[in-house]
Amino acid sequence: MKTLIVYSSKSGNTKKLAEAIYGFLPGENTLKPVEEAPDPAGYDLIIAGFWLQGGKADSLSSQYLATLDSVKLFLFATHGAAVDSDHAENGMQSAKTLAQPCDIVGEFHCQGEVKAEFLAKVQAQNPQPPWVKDAPNAVGHPSESDISRLQDVLHDTIEKISV
Repeated sequence: MKTLIVYSSKSGNTKKLAEAIYGFLPGENTLKPVEEAPDPAGYDLIIAGFWLQGGKADSLSSQYLATLDSVKLFLFATHGAAVDSDHAENGMQSAKTLAQPCDIVGEFHCQGEVKAEFLAKVQAQNPQPPWVKDAPNAVGHPSESDISRLQDVLHDTIEKISV
């Protein structure tokens, strides 16, 4: 299987997951930051990673997702919000909407540690964004456990689409 892994990462969290995916997947893989993404034609699977910005995929990833058409797509994301939060779920749904013409074969998202300087700045805002209350629990994420869960989800996805 020929796979293109494209990611956007502000603090290194999404890049960490992208590199774990690259090291885990069998077959011919290409790993690129979103601003260097090659033409997706000729790839069997596109794996796109992003971080949440204002409750949506960051702007570079949003632009990229909107260009994709009729490809098999796996989405992954990092965020400061709790994994089961509306904020995180809405962010993933927003990405799916951007990539609507695609066959979305799987998804994964987890917390990613928020840099202390940025968190302090956001905590001083009034009102605070909804994810701020969850951000202290994001310290140390993505963790080895997060990466293991991502690998499990990818393994199941690859088996499902390879049949």
